[in-house]
Amino acid sequence: MSEQTQRRGTSQTRRVVVVGAGMAGVQTAVALRERGFTGSVTMIGAEPHQPYDRPPLSKAVLLGKSEGSAFEVDFEALGIELVLGREALGVRTADHELDTEAGPVPYDVLVLATGAEPITLPGTEGVPGVHLLRTLDDAERLRPVLARQHDIVVVGAGWIGAEFATAAREAGCAVTVVEAADRPLAGALPAEVAAPMTAWYADSGTTLRTHARVAHIEPGAVVLDDGSRLPAGAVVVGIGARPATAWLTGSGIELGAHRDVLADDRLRTSAPDVYAVGDCASFPSGRYGERLLIHHWDNALQGPRTVAANILGETDALYDPVPYFWSEQFGRFVQYAGHHAAADRLIWRGDPAGPSWSVCWLRETRLVALLAVGRPRDLAQGRRLIEAGTRMDAEALSDPGNPLKNATTA
Repeated sequence: MSEQTQRRGTSQTRRVVVVGAGMAGVQTAVALRERGFTGSVTMIGAEPHQPYDRPPLSKAVLLGKSEGSAFEVDFEALGIELVLGREALGVRTADHELDTEAGPVPYDVLVLATGAEPITLPGTEGVPGVHLLRTLDDAERLRPVLARQHDIVVVGAGWIGAEFATAAREAGCAVTVVEAADRPLAGALPAEVAAPMTAWYADSGTTLRTHARVAHIEPGAVVLDDGSRLPAGAVVVGIGARPATAWLTGSGIELGAHRDVLADDRLRTSAPDVYAVGDCASFPSGRYGERLLIHHWDNALQGPRTVAANILGETDALYDPVPYFWSEQFGRFVQYAGHHAAADRLIWRGDPAGPSWSVCWLRETRLVALLAVGRPRDLAQGRRLIEAGTRMDAEALSDPGNPLKNATTA
């Protein structure tokens, strides 16, 4: 706790302002109340909707199976003030004030939880029929597109592209996915691991075109750089996301190369009394020896507990999780735990041409990451082994019939 905060009063009289009303922001506010914080908690969100969860947007909400995904949180009962439909414009850290469209908001502690925003395809701004999928409004605009069973072109074969293509095929649309790289998930997984996933597209009736770059998009068509034209009643762009931090320019809060807020291992920023959590922030991982920027739901769920504990000063809580995420695509449940960048060995469990298999990454015999396709037990056991830093027997690990927990060394 900084000297400024100490001068501003006890933890029971301080004003905590949370910027961002997604998972990270909501969980931070809830965690503060669950830990007994009785000062004021204000959560400011740019969207006018009640705070909602994002994963259902590419699934149930998109397909019309659900009208929304609002969090089941009684904010009024918890004494959490919601200020919705108000955009944050900047922070004056010396004055402990957040600037918003409606004027300044004073704070004693500020939590940055503004998440990430989708990267747009250059030249597509304002082109009719081009969509992103990040917000509830995005999903609502896409629902009638799927209902009319348009020919759809998806730009990008990453996680969100695959999930949207899955939903569009379920809705009966003809779908073509174009990817500039030579394979799906090129930025996320090694070539040998991503290669088996290529067949998933054809199996589902989705056309996948790799080595395909978009030259431009015009009404009704996507034109590739080789001159080919793809009919497109709608185009969905899923080429990645970046931290939503442009509004922090000039604040003095240090940002990284990817515009991520540079938080420390307690999720504190470079400014006094300012924390950052979720998709907008990176943090140093002692477990993996590098700074991690994680754009996944579980990070937005776990980080707020560390932020709340440190705001209250109850413990010297460090944040060093085993990253985790999942994806449902083309009838398969894909889960990943850990971080494989520094691994020195890869071991397969099962046939990647089959319906269920796993890949394990080791570093000096310790399990550091695991990808599981249709093998949730592998994921659950592997995550615990990664957390424990357990040494593994590579031969035993390669037997898919042998539980992971039984593949450890003596």
